[in-house]
Amino acid sequence: MEPIKTMSASASPERIYDLLVVGGGVNGTGIARDACGRGASVLLVEQDDLASYTSSSSTKLIHGGLRYLEYYEFRLVREALMERERLLSMAPHIMWPLRFVLPHSKLVRPAWMLRLGLFLYDHLASNMTLPKSIGVDFRKHSSGRALKPEYAKGFIYSDGWVQDSRLVVLNAMDAAERGCDVRVRTRLIAAQRVNGQWLATLEDRTTGQTQTVRAKAMVNAAGPWVARLLADTLKIPNSKSVRLVKGSHIIVPRVYEGPQAYIFQNPDKRIVFAIPYEQKFTLIGTTDIPWKEEPGKVGIAPDEIAYLCESVNRYLNVQVKESDVVWSYAGLRPLYDDASANASAVTRDYVLDLDTQDGAPLLSIFGGKITTYRKLAEHALEKLAPVLPAVGGQSWTAAEVLPGGDIGEGGFDGALARLRRAAPWLAEGLAWRLMRNYGSRAYEIIGQATSMEDMGELLGGDLTAREVDYLMEREWARTAEDVLWRRSKLGLHLDDAEKNRVETYVHKKAV
Repeated sequence: MEPIKTMSASASPERIYDLLVVGGGVNGTGIARDACGRGASVLLVEQDDLASYTSSSSTKLIHGGLRYLEYYEFRLVREALMERERLLSMAPHIMWPLRFVLPHSKLVRPAWMLRLGLFLYDHLASNMTLPKSIGVDFRKHSSGRALKPEYAKGFIYSDGWVQDSRLVVLNAMDAAERGCDVRVRTRLIAAQRVNGQWLATLEDRTTGQTQTVRAKAMVNAAGPWVARLLADTLKIPNSKSVRLVKGSHIIVPRVYEGPQAYIFQNPDKRIVFAIPYEQKFTLIGTTDIPWKEEPGKVGIAPDEIAYLCESVNRYLNVQVKESDVVWSYAGLRPLYDDASANASAVTRDYVLDLDTQDGAPLLSIFGGKITTYRKLAEHALEKLAPVLPAVGGQSWTAAEVLPGGDIGEGGFDGALARLRRAAPWLAEGLAWRLMRNYGSRAYEIIGQATSMEDMGELLGGDLTAREVDYLMEREWARTAEDVLWRRSKLGLHLDDAEKNRVETYVHKKAV
């Protein structure tokens, strides 16, 4: 199991990169991947772990955004629906279709409006392969068993699910395998234009060492920090700004049976999802809270927990209590500031701002959503190509699977059956988890092992030393949090003693 070859922090400063990408979220890694595939030399730096912030804090949906139709975001919804189909085929191990149940509430939108919206949702994208929407009588349909009896009618439509932080890591892996220099826990602390190039100073946040690198162009994909990077680090004025909106989610023990998700309308016209999560749980979210403080790590507030519980309790037979919450997470969505008065109405579209002052291009990314990250990357490189010929090649990412996505015939079930035949000594649950997280790369983790003993120390649950080694050598995991919460969600399944064992193992290996 060879680690990904990346340039070390002590590399010669004489090398000039075509592109320096700042930000290791889904937009930054997507742009780096696309640029490397076009033959450009790329350095990507992320101040913490990959997907540490916004890109690991989503509702984890690959969707067009049904409610955005209400704000006339037809172009965005159409693009997102087309991307939904592409993404589901690019990484079928970490993405899969879901059916969403939408009960009709007389307190919110009329049935004709929902029916019209779903008709548009079904037909805006020409490449839709998922089942179209249907009207249902919950007194006769199995999905109605979870609902209170007053919700007799509604609709069911299709969208998709994604393991968001793994999507980011897979983009970074593919970029690295195409030559990208990926550096986590590395911060851009200064940069200036010198002779038509960017002269950038980087700080390794683990060692404190600094290094100067040169790049012909820079992409500012810093997410919540995009405006701060412009103003404070680069000292470049810009008329565009981001509007930070906090979205929070709660995880509770499973509150209904079945593979379907639910989308609930609230009297304030916001919507909340209830989604099957990690087999034993239900994910409930999200909120939309304007955030006026500095960007960084955020947590859920008590009133948000109460709001989410109230939102689902309005519809579900099984009532969710605040004491049921086993985990919560929150993140800041850096939306392009379109001056909307309502946080829920702020556009989820993106704006690309190109500054070519003094011949050293700077492209800043404002806004965006996880579903459209690949298209955003294409658009970003199209905008850069006239001033950076190295990225002027053909777009290629629409038809190329992400690492592990080549799972073969029969989809996920077929791939899982083949893995179980190849390694019959794997417990059923572990085989399922390895295929679901890593796809065809599960075989790299197993390697030459012929028994569980060959997989090394059992650190907790079914997590083995060999899997952690893979995450550290191939996926830039550096801490137990990286392993348990971003590369997986095993933190939900392990007790404190097991988590401490993982932390001890990771720490020893990282030293």
